[in-house]
Amino acid sequence: MVMQPAPEIFAADDFALWPAGEHESFGYLVLNGKLTPAEVGASGMRIADCNDCDDFEPEEEHDPCPTDPLGILLHGLLTMLPDLLAAGGFRVIDTHTGTVLVEPGSCNGLETWPDWLDVLDGTGCAHFGHDPSSTAERVGDTARLTHDAYGTNGSPVTELSADQVRGLVADAQHDWPDFLSVAGARTEQHLPAHAAPVTAALARALDLASSP
Repeated sequence: MVMQPAPEIFAADDFALWPAGEHESFGYLVLNGKLTPAEVGASGMRIADCNDCDDFEPEEEHDPCPTDPLGILLHGLLTMLPDLLAAGGFRVIDTHTGTVLVEPGSCNGLETWPDWLDVLDGTGCAHFGHDPSSTAERVGDTARLTHDAYGTNGSPVTELSADQVRGLVADAQHDWPDFLSVAGARTEQHLPAHAAPVTAALARALDLASSP
């Protein structure tokens, strides 16, 4: 069993600020220190895109959005919101069968990973977006994982011990410093004048401040 921090990836299309490789939309990458340079670029591109100032409603009170690609990226990551967004979440996969037990759906983000701690220590229940609508619920000493709680044909339910889930969350968190290290190196290479604040913004998008 493995839990993976995974941003949802879109095709790079016209993105040209750094190499981001070729990826189909609506796939996932696993954030760790083993990503290729292009995969690191794709992850950073997606987090930046989630916070693009063009995505906010005109009536919201923000400074005018820049019009150049770099200005748009920096404005979104560095000045738009106190809490950044990163589409995706923690996936849980049965490594023996390859079956995805929990898959983040639409409107879920990597920054919501502390919801897993709510399952273990707080409300005892969490929802991870929709299409699919994966959920996790604590029942006694067991965590009940449902791949699609609102699926019309029923959905597989997996029960793990709460201690096992806690270990999976801790293992997933261990991948982040390695990812942030390689992401910081790539940012230094392609945006040297903005490397430190952009790398700090990536850490905020993953809500690393909540990590132990």
